[in-house]
Amino acid sequence: MNKPLIIGIAGGTASGKSTVAQSIYRKYAETKSVIIIKQDDYYKDQSHLTMEERVKTNYDHPLAFDNELLVKHLDMLRNGLPIEKPTYDFVNHTRSSVTEYIEPADVIILEGLFVLESEFIRDRLDIKIFVDTEADIRFIRRLKRDIEERGRTLDGVITQYTTTVKVMHDLFIEPSKRYAHVIIPEGGSNTVAIDLLITKIDSIIEHAVK
Repeated sequence: MNKPLIIGIAGGTASGKSTVAQSIYRKYAETKSVIIIKQDDYYKDQSHLTMEERVKTNYDHPLAFDNELLVKHLDMLRNGLPIEKPTYDFVNHTRSSVTEYIEPADVIILEGLFVLESEFIRDRLDIKIFVDTEADIRFIRRLKRDIEERGRTLDGVITQYTTTVKVMHDLFIEPSKRYAHVIIPEGGSNTVAIDLLITKIDSIIEHAVK
């Protein structure tokens, strides 16, 4: 198997990273081997902490992630080896006991807040994408998601956003935009940008096959 094409998709919270990743995935799902890896699954294990201690963790800081394990897994997949990918329990604020067996693929899509912030991750990406969406839209999306999917309260989401999420975005995520090959405004609704990106991916894959 040829070395896989690794695509990194970064952007602020609820910017549309997953929608862009799924748009690319659907394009290649039938014709090529493609997988999506979410950086969120690589939050550090906190099972040794009490629940009170876990909820105090700044989940919007790069140090909340086990990037060492993520990089190791990317290298394994690039070298044709399967991985046991961790999963994260957002209700209990710690790594789940459930892992996911992932086989190597021709196209690997890695999406997450800090995909472009880490030099070690950037060095392993063939295409670097930043999804750029207005802050108020991202906040509304995050509010809805965290309450409906992650068991958060309204006050809890608002407090977390104003005290850490926005601060960390301005400090770490927004500056990482400068490393992107492609910036996609408005996320998954920008079909023109996604179509142009897929055309570029096609050309890279075609050249690699030759």
